[in-house]
Amino acid sequence: MPDVRAQIERFPRAPGVYLMKNADGKVVYVGKAKNLRSRVRQYYSQAGDPRFHIRLGLPSVVDIDFLVTNTEKEALILENTLIKKHKPRFNINLRDDKNYVHLRLDPRQTYPRLTVVRRAGTDKALYFGPYASSQAVRETLRGLYRVFPIRSCTDAVFNSRTRPCLYYEIGQCVAPCVEGFTTAETYRELVGQVVLHLQGKSDELVKTLKAEIGKASEELRFEEAGRLYRRLQAVEETMGKQRMNLLKQRDQDIFGYHRAGDTVQIQTLNVRSGQLVGGRAYTFTRQLVPETEVLSSFINQYYTTNPHIPREVLLPCDLEDADSLAELLSEQKGRQVSVRVPQKGDKQHLVRLAMTNARLSYEKEQDAEEQQQRALEDLQKRFRLQVLPRRIECFDISNISGTQSVGSMVCFQDGQPAKQRYRRYRIRTLEGPNDYGMMLEVLGRRYRRALAEDDLPDLLMVDGGKGQLSMAVRILEELGLSELDVVGIAKSRLKVDEGSGDRWHSDEKFYRPGRKNAVIFPNHAPALFLLQRVRDEAHRFAVTYHKKLRSKQRLHSHLEEIAGIGEKRKVQLLRHFGSLKQVREASLNDLQAVPGVPQRVAAAVYEALHDGAE
Repeated sequence: MPDVRAQIERFPRAPGVYLMKNADGKVVYVGKAKNLRSRVRQYYSQAGDPRFHIRLGLPSVVDIDFLVTNTEKEALILENTLIKKHKPRFNINLRDDKNYVHLRLDPRQTYPRLTVVRRAGTDKALYFGPYASSQAVRETLRGLYRVFPIRSCTDAVFNSRTRPCLYYEIGQCVAPCVEGFTTAETYRELVGQVVLHLQGKSDELVKTLKAEIGKASEELRFEEAGRLYRRLQAVEETMGKQRMNLLKQRDQDIFGYHRAGDTVQIQTLNVRSGQLVGGRAYTFTRQLVPETEVLSSFINQYYTTNPHIPREVLLPCDLEDADSLAELLSEQKGRQVSVRVPQKGDKQHLVRLAMTNARLSYEKEQDAEEQQQRALEDLQKRFRLQVLPRRIECFDISNISGTQSVGSMVCFQDGQPAKQRYRRYRIRTLEGPNDYGMMLEVLGRRYRRALAEDDLPDLLMVDGGKGQLSMAVRILEELGLSELDVVGIAKSRLKVDEGSGDRWHSDEKFYRPGRKNAVIFPNHAPALFLLQRVRDEAHRFAVTYHKKLRSKQRLHSHLEEIAGIGEKRKVQLLRHFGSLKQVREASLNDLQAVPGVPQRVAAAVYEALHDGAE
């Protein structure tokens, strides 16, 4: 086994990347340095690093490799590549997170619309964001549609409209889908206002709206002037809520951090054109290196997965590679990007705000984990479970009179959904309504495999009362798994007092094998909320799969059974009209106008969907 300290003395005094390995040859940490020998030697100096997490991690390192680069900027790029490749235990690994969403608008369309996308493309469309969640971006859209009446319908629906929809009637669309209601030029002006608003150029938008109001008033178009004035009021109200005067129209990303032992919480704040549009906290455990290295690696990866690079990046501390980082970001953006550590004024206030948010976010997560732990301990106590139910699997059945019957299994680990463990099942052995038999089949298929793979949960839960519970107990006994804890949940039901007519819901009841009386939790118990959440997720997952199968069946029976309609023409019809409903409502002339569909086939589709429609 090589002597690590002797290795270090042979390291070059050049920029590059070093790879720390354990006894199995696995890379456990990747770092970069302006001077490789100096950086790595710091870990093994006689004084040593006083931080306990550094002392804990170093003994596992038995070998260190390095790769020299020409510049520190090249080392930044190489470090990011090697982290993605090796996924080292002690590095942060910021995966390509699809939680970031953007708004997309394609100005090349005659009547463009806003769409929600998971990542910004490289086409000529305009992208706005990023937004921290889809909920945030949809709230933004709802507000935009109330102020700027642009279309929200899909292209397929837009192309098939023959009269204005409800959104036109309530003033949230100018109906560009129907000729005569608006012009391409007027719609373009409206889209231009939307773009100004999303770009944060609200001052310019206010000037534009005031000019249009004046022009409409001079031409005696008072209704139009009134609509523009209401739009102006809405924009100014939004500006009042969002504007932070200290930011002065800048695009900035602000970073803060909080460290507790080997856990580092990093907080981002995103400012676009003077508006604080969002932020997010990231938690990284098992971090054995100084905060500056963690932050540097995070920022390097952050802008690899986030296409929007601002003009200014504000940091709470100096980074050794700040100049190289600024050079790399400038190269990616195509214009100058500054990386700064503000010492006073408004910018320093923003950095302190990010640091405070990082600390509060960490404390919030700790509180949530403690509450979750208490809920699991409460479950163990009330159900008299053998072990703490850290992993819970819950099953549900969905069907309509026994048709398209499916089962679902969801898994919660430490109170959170473990979606990679979700499973869905099509019922194979039964026909007709038989929920008990279906549950028996699904549980048998799941736990035969779990037994073979030694992959058992701490608690099995079935959505149903004593009947479904008995099915679970039966299959577990057949498989020799009678020691596995199991519980059945009976939904609360609406009760009506025949005398007074008062209505109320009964308590949720939980049944355990060998116990006559149900277990009932207090109404606001965290353990009850957890079990309800697990049950509702199992129900959602089962119903979603059931609806998907029913939808496929309807499409198959109504289109693919028509003579002359195969898979290709079915897709062609659905893309042209947007949905099966639109195909059914189409006239014979509309069907004959679909490219690639002969007139005889169009006539057959029209006759089949009108004679045999549901």
